[in-house]
Amino acid sequence: MTTEGARIFREAWIDGVRRHFPGEPKPGYVTPWDGTPEWERAAAGAVYAQVRQFLEVSDGHAARLTREQKGRFVATCWTAQMYRHFADPKPGYVADWPQLPQWQRETDADIFEAIETVEAAV
Repeated sequence: MTTEGARIFREAWIDGVRRHFPGEPKPGYVTPWDGTPEWERAAAGAVYAQVRQFLEVSDGHAARLTREQKGRFVATCWTAQMYRHFADPKPGYVADWPQLPQWQRETDADIFEAIETVEAAV
């Protein structure tokens, strides 16, 4: 995990929440990096690395995925991290794609696309 990748993930999450969340988001949803708990930083870095590797092993063809497929990938990777960090995670932390609110689906897709943009520039 790199701190830079984790920060990119967190910034994309905050941007997505601000763009898609209906109304005023919970403070924890938009907490800046310095206030983010260590477990969440680690999870963000791990998911960033998974998306990065997915882009790499697909030889760039993951760009052809639909926005929903991109969001589902991020959501699934995040769910695995929640099981890693919590013995009994809150149901909302491990909800399957159909149970996620629309704002979270859109934010997850935004995260994938933000990572895609960063990795394309490297």
